[in-house]
Amino acid sequence: MAGIRYLADHRTWVLTGESSTYALRLDEDDVPAHVFWGPKLPPEDVAELSGKALPWWDGFNDPNEGLDELAADGGTKYWTPALQLRFADGTRALEWRYATHEIDRDHLTIHFTDRHYPLRVSLHYRWKSGVLERWTELSADTDVEVVRADSASWVLPVLDDYRLSHVTGRWAAETQLHRTPAAHGETTFASRRGITGHHANPWVMVDDGTATERHGEVYGVALAWSGSWRLTATRSSTGRLTVSGGFGQEGVAHRVGPGKPLTTPVIAGLYTEGGFGAASRAWHAYVREHVLPHPQELRPVLYNSWEATGFDVSEEQQRILAERAAALGVELFVMDDGWFGARTGDHAGLGDWHVNRHRFPDGLEPLVDAVHGLGMKFGIWVEPEMVNPDSDLYRAHPDWVLHHPHRRRSELRNQLVLNFARTDVAEWAHGWLDRLVGDHGVDFLKWDMNRPFSEAGWPGDADPDRLWVEHTRAVYALMDRLRADHPGLRLEACSGGGGRIDLGVLARADQVWTSDNTDALDRLRIQHGYGQLYPAGAMSAWVTDNPNFVTGRSVPLRFRFHVAMAGVLGVGGNIVGWPEDDLALARELIALAKDIRPVVQHGALYRLRPPVDDGVTALQYVHEDRAVVFAYRQAAHFNAPERPMRLEGLDPAERYLDLDAGTTHSGAVLLARGLALGLPTGDFASKVVRLERVPR
Repeated sequence: MAGIRYLADHRTWVLTGESSTYALRLDEDDVPAHVFWGPKLPPEDVAELSGKALPWWDGFNDPNEGLDELAADGGTKYWTPALQLRFADGTRALEWRYATHEIDRDHLTIHFTDRHYPLRVSLHYRWKSGVLERWTELSADTDVEVVRADSASWVLPVLDDYRLSHVTGRWAAETQLHRTPAAHGETTFASRRGITGHHANPWVMVDDGTATERHGEVYGVALAWSGSWRLTATRSSTGRLTVSGGFGQEGVAHRVGPGKPLTTPVIAGLYTEGGFGAASRAWHAYVREHVLPHPQELRPVLYNSWEATGFDVSEEQQRILAERAAALGVELFVMDDGWFGARTGDHAGLGDWHVNRHRFPDGLEPLVDAVHGLGMKFGIWVEPEMVNPDSDLYRAHPDWVLHHPHRRRSELRNQLVLNFARTDVAEWAHGWLDRLVGDHGVDFLKWDMNRPFSEAGWPGDADPDRLWVEHTRAVYALMDRLRADHPGLRLEACSGGGGRIDLGVLARADQVWTSDNTDALDRLRIQHGYGQLYPAGAMSAWVTDNPNFVTGRSVPLRFRFHVAMAGVLGVGGNIVGWPEDDLALARELIALAKDIRPVVQHGALYRLRPPVDDGVTALQYVHEDRAVVFAYRQAAHFNAPERPMRLEGLDPAERYLDLDAGTTHSGAVLLARGLALGLPTGDFASKVVRLERVPR
């Protein structure tokens, strides 16, 4: 059970989670200072750690630098600032004064003011399933410019060394995992694009360089934000490391004043002693239990029409695809781009969200009714934040896009970004989305966002920089409003593939589009990086045609299905052209995916062998009495003999039935010696093993 205790004699707060303890105190100057983050400690023992500030020993290095709970610019501390302010008279430094605090079960709020200026700062701490959520609130009675407002500073204990785990990538190559020694100085991971981005993701894990998948202390930090963001790991020559993170970017300021408070997004922290595997399982549990809107649901098998039709969409063609999809066992049919306005390519039509009557003479109702009549739900692709210059909307409202006066309006994919921070734009978007969903019985929206910000200006507004935050908040508000108005609606977040994956959007979206790259071999690595923090139950993964449109690689259909069903299975190929043998295999594998999805989507993930080379890689999910093992041989070399794969997460005192082979195995043997996989020979061989605990 989580608990929070205030030790008045030490001016220290001790926050005890399910498996860890976090503590902070007030120093002699009322500055909130870090005390402890690590394994569980009794509050009385934490009191031994909350001593006085260390004395100075030279004129250049503050020995207490890097211990602030929210490192504020000012004084003699030169650490990476989490909070930078500029008051109206030009003063920049913050001087803390403690006011009061509140404890509401698992939520601690500590209130401060500045010693001179009418500025208020509140630090928030809240336990959620072993994860500590933190955020900051700022308010003032006079205007204050906030140059930087991170959600929190996380202070790591002094370790022998520091290693950073994070992901990088690009379009069609997202979430590539890296583990690198932490450099001295500042290491910054960020997006300046107005979206989460393909090139990095707002989380980092830290260990001492010795942690493995199964052993070792791991500290993790993740930001719940879908706009521009920044995480900075700072390592000093004194052996201290911190991670500071929040929304925003350099050169973009916030303004706080009367009636204009600022609340930062949540940044969550996690400590585990069980290595990277335990860290991932803890993050997954947190996302399932406290982030996702409908974590108890099983995500349906979907079909998406994009690769089959592109922009060449018609009612008859979509009906044929829907009939074929239903015959395969698909549960959700999603019509992609090309159904609206003058949308015959990517050059026109975005913004004109009315049904193209040449393609759908009687509107969408006949198609939606046909899909529902086939026993499937109906979904549709939208890109609400975008507009083509060749559109009626842009011709009527050229001021609605992000732009600066006297500067060109840069187009990417022939489109511009609408300014959702404007209330008129947000209301317009809600109006047509509400009608689309309500009037047509739409069950699912694939919400895309195919380009980053540029020329992010707002001419005529007194505080144009606020669009960087308010755009994202308006997107959140619109998603929240649609879900409230249409409780049965489900959402998938997409941004040119995996450009919008984070804890913030996952609080609104039931699943995320992981990458436009559906090549099964590449997906093994993309999904490996994704799964370090995010659960399989939100990871959309498709089976598409050979050769793959991104890589040109051809991979056997069974291998493609086995890779995709390790997440939320979708089919995206031109199934009208599939031969009967492929259709029969697809029906068989979709049935298998439905059988195992409770284990995959709700179970605990164990990475048995990561895709670090081109040999065999394997992962396992365990849920209640069942386990599912996925094994993939990427390439075969030198006729090497297959080795047993040691499993995890099983009860050594129980026996497990292989549902397909009909054999039983001791849990202890599977854990100690492993399972003979029996993979087929050759490259791109794969297998799914279903195990079930045998009742005694």
